[in-house]
Amino acid sequence: MRTPLSIRARLIWGAFIVLLVFLAGAGWAVQQAYVDSVRAQRYARLQTTIYLLMAGAELNAQGTLVMPATLAEPRLSLPASGLYANIANLNKNEEWQSSSTLGLNPPFQRTQAPALWQFDTVTAPQAQHGATSGSARAYLAASYAVKWSVNDRAAPLVFSVLEDKAAFDLEVQAFERTLWSWLGGAGLLLLLTQTLLLRWALAPLSRMAREVQHIENGEQARVEGTYPDELAGLTHNLNGLMDQERARQTRYKDALDDLAHSLKTPLAALRASLDEPAELPGMVARQVDRMNDIVVHQLGRAGASGAARFAPQLVLAPVLNRIRDTLVKVYVDKPLVFALDCPPELSWRMDEGDAFEMLGNVLDNAAKWAKSQVSVRLWVDGKRLHIRVGDDGPGFADPGAVLARRVRLDERVPGHGIGLAVVKDLVASHQGELKVSQSELGGAQIDIVLQSL
Repeated sequence: MRTPLSIRARLIWGAFIVLLVFLAGAGWAVQQAYVDSVRAQRYARLQTTIYLLMAGAELNAQGTLVMPATLAEPRLSLPASGLYANIANLNKNEEWQSSSTLGLNPPFQRTQAPALWQFDTVTAPQAQHGATSGSARAYLAASYAVKWSVNDRAAPLVFSVLEDKAAFDLEVQAFERTLWSWLGGAGLLLLLTQTLLLRWALAPLSRMAREVQHIENGEQARVEGTYPDELAGLTHNLNGLMDQERARQTRYKDALDDLAHSLKTPLAALRASLDEPAELPGMVARQVDRMNDIVVHQLGRAGASGAARFAPQLVLAPVLNRIRDTLVKVYVDKPLVFALDCPPELSWRMDEGDAFEMLGNVLDNAAKWAKSQVSVRLWVDGKRLHIRVGDDGPGFADPGAVLARRVRLDERVPGHGIGLAVVKDLVASHQGELKVSQSELGGAQIDIVLQSL
């Protein structure tokens, strides 16, 4: 499979192609503008030469064209000078040509509608001066036809001036060489500048790649560098993912350690009961139940998803309603009234399984000890989700013991089971806080605060 181009290579090639197209388009436009300008200037000079011819042209008594011996434009008197003139007297079927046409036969315009200027580029076969008959010479041509009147005499005259196009071509070629040389140099300079700018702009990506490689090699634990705004969110999310994974691994390790530690007491009790065969069946049943509770608790603790930065938003009202409906069926023998206060649109970034585990255990604990009322309230304050569950039961005799750290399951406050322990671990995995206090209803109150990532 072909390796795709790097971002730097793509940007450099893209900039090179765009720059090449832009310079080619701009150069062509400037070149065409210059050619049109020079051509217009030369046509204007040819037009001035025609005016000069018109100033010197005369008709004699017979209507024959008469021109002065010398003209103000010296090039018209110099053979093969590159500037040629012709006047055609259509009534007399005669022509006058400048001395510069000696030995040449330029393609003059001899018929034309009167009072009309005509500018064009014409070519004519050239067989003079040893050139082959197949070669051709190009000219810039200007012509003008008038009806010449002097007293009672009138004659249609066609003034035609040609200029060898070679000088025009040389001037254009010199400009083209200069233009494309400067544009090429400017293009190389711009490409080099863009390459250096791209290298500087992409330096943070290279730095981040090195940091990620160091993390993979175990040389550092987090992305520690300071990056531009475009990458700050990415580095923040990467650090969050690594923290989340690190917390999950820590949770697995702690769960396994606690599981091994908690199973020591039931196993020791079973070993001691081997010396008392009469009590062995009852002891085995009790210790198996205890070990089952321990395993369930530790598996739930290890399997908690925890705070997930990229988890979808979960609407919590339906979760509360489903838990309430289930508890009503479980505690059908008690006249329980559930007061749920949760906006229907309230949502939080949380795994659905964690939500059912956390809310289900707290509500189940409240329903188990409540006399008749259980209140639940959920609200969001800034970037924090608040969960408050209260009941009108006896409450906790020692809240500190309930939330004591490193207390094994077999040492927890009797009557509260493993529910609150599971909730405590879930809240910790979501980087939240759990508090136990006295409820306004007279029983226990659990306050959970979850922080948004």
